[in-house]
Amino acid sequence: MKIAEEIIAKAAQAEVMITTAESCTGGMVIAALTDVSGASAAVDRGFITYSNDAKISQLNVPKAMITSMGAVSEAVVRAMAEGAAMASFRQSTIAISVSGIAGPGGGTAEKPVGYVWFGLCRRSKGDVLTTAAAVMTFSGSRADIRMAATNFALELLRDALI
Repeated sequence: MKIAEEIIAKAAQAEVMITTAESCTGGMVIAALTDVSGASAAVDRGFITYSNDAKISQLNVPKAMITSMGAVSEAVVRAMAEGAAMASFRQSTIAISVSGIAGPGGGTAEKPVGYVWFGLCRRSKGDVLTTAAAVMTFSGSRADIRMAATNFALELLRDALI
């Protein structure tokens, strides 16, 4: 993937390490990044936190937040990205998180199949966190939705490194 190559080159040049926290994409974002030769210069780690318990135990997402807002929500993806960034011991880290409903089941009127939240967190020296979030609704099969979410997450990472 050309975009993954751009991300690795830009992150390495900026001395920024990337961490991922993925739910519905199941590791597809980190896989795209680590497919690039030299990724170790820019990839720190990836979390696959498919279950709510994994989000809580690995990323310190508050259980009450998941219970009240759902795993597919702005608050949860922000917390996932922040938890992933804080898990890195690097001085400068950018973390991307993804949580959504890939289908074909599981959708509701409020959160239909294809509904995916993305979180982005930048951690700099002194543990200063800057967090952003975006939501998209993709269509197609489960595979189509997961690939579209992966591509969108990569675009967010690339744009954050400009």
